[in-house]
Amino acid sequence: MNPGFDVALLLGAAVVLVAVGAVRLSSRLGVPSLLVYLALGVALGESGLGIRFDDAELTRTLGFCALIVIIAEGGLTARWSTLRPVLGLAATLSTLGVLVSIVLVGLAVHLLLGLDWRLAMLYGAVLSSTDAAAVFATLRRLRLPPRLVATLEAESGMNDAPVVLLVVLLSRSAAEAAHPWWYEALLLGYELGVGAAVGAAAGLAGRWALRRAALPSAGLYPIAAVGLTVLAYAAGAVLHASGFLAVYVAGVLLGNARLPHRQAILGFADGLAWLAQIGLFVLLGLLVSPGRLDAAVLPAVVAGLALVLVARPLSVAVSAWPFGVGLREQGFLSWAGLRGAVPVVLATIPLSERVPGADRLFDVVFVLVVIFTLLQASTLAPVARRLGVTAPAEAAEIRVETAPLERMRADLLQLEVPPGSRLGGVHVDELRLPVGASVTLVLRDGVGFVPGPDTRLKVGDSLLIVATAGVRDETERRLRAVSRRGRLARWFGEYGEDRDD
Repeated sequence: MNPGFDVALLLGAAVVLVAVGAVRLSSRLGVPSLLVYLALGVALGESGLGIRFDDAELTRTLGFCALIVIIAEGGLTARWSTLRPVLGLAATLSTLGVLVSIVLVGLAVHLLLGLDWRLAMLYGAVLSSTDAAAVFATLRRLRLPPRLVATLEAESGMNDAPVVLLVVLLSRSAAEAAHPWWYEALLLGYELGVGAAVGAAAGLAGRWALRRAALPSAGLYPIAAVGLTVLAYAAGAVLHASGFLAVYVAGVLLGNARLPHRQAILGFADGLAWLAQIGLFVLLGLLVSPGRLDAAVLPAVVAGLALVLVARPLSVAVSAWPFGVGLREQGFLSWAGLRGAVPVVLATIPLSERVPGADRLFDVVFVLVVIFTLLQASTLAPVARRLGVTAPAEAAEIRVETAPLERMRADLLQLEVPPGSRLGGVHVDELRLPVGASVTLVLRDGVGFVPGPDTRLKVGDSLLIVATAGVRDETERRLRAVSRRGRLARWFGEYGEDRDD
């Protein structure tokens, strides 16, 4: 056995285990875990242990592989019932909003930093994509209305596709970019349209096949499901279409089907996504040269302020206006447009194409991601409270690999009774949950017990609720209604629907 391989394996295993432990530590300290992973990569690199890594082409390839897994997990875990009402808004944010953001950031860095137009627009394009990993990991810890969460998650899953295409177009040499603008626009439309169609075909075919496959081992179903999303990407790429959009569409269709061993599929995809995030961020940390970052701080702050204070709010306003989204929701959508590994991965495209100024672009994007991720992710909760868009009574799904739940076609929900919620003081039978939903366990002061109909809920209680798939949405609406108006919610005309006021 090669001793070098053994050392690399030892180092890799140690990094993964440290990164897994860092997730818990980062949640306690309120520091986004992606920054911990980036720090691990920097510590292993040329300024730390001395590992020298400067292969931008390999980073780009491995980064795309990681993004496929991360986007697939986002699609598999997205619920169609919450995604469908915001699909138009998310698609507009991912197309029109992206174009507005690119133009405004490009104009700002052209005027303020003196960059030529091509490089300025590359800055805008690279920074216009919100990061699926950062959004999925951060928002799912907050208690927000389903509409806001679904919009941000769908946008982050969908906007990678057009942004990758635009960055590739802007990174081409003048000889390669000889086509007129209308040809490039048609090409962009083709790639997005065909990518969506390929993803839909892969998802529908996969649903049909997995329901009838009768595979000999339960462990094969998760592998097959994730393999189908990768197949969607590859098929889209072969047809010169958007593979990333194909992955997301296929993931949504597969994740919302009643597949055998569905909970195992979601758990497997979640684990793969975490591994992809860890590997991606560590790799990006290795690629960066810390000695060059000092010179990138000022341009990063300029570009970041232009993005956060001007480009993102205006792109959200232009995109959300036709859908009647309130100003408070627009404010939160603007602040929650998190950047993470995706912009850094996108910055490797012009780097690998040897675009003049690409080295500085990579450094600026790296510094910007670190600064603004730390700033935005740590302030999301207080900003949501300040804007009044929090929803403390929202139920959150817990993935439990239990055969009885799967046979029942049921989900396990968790609900906490926060201060100010009118769930406090309500008896269990006064919740009036639909048939098919039941409070199965209450955790109070560290002690769990099975409640009876006359059990009175208290502030601080944690509830586990089993709800069949057919009544899950109705159950969540009823819990929201009782939290807002108490046991007489329906008497006051409160039905727990999402609100924009």
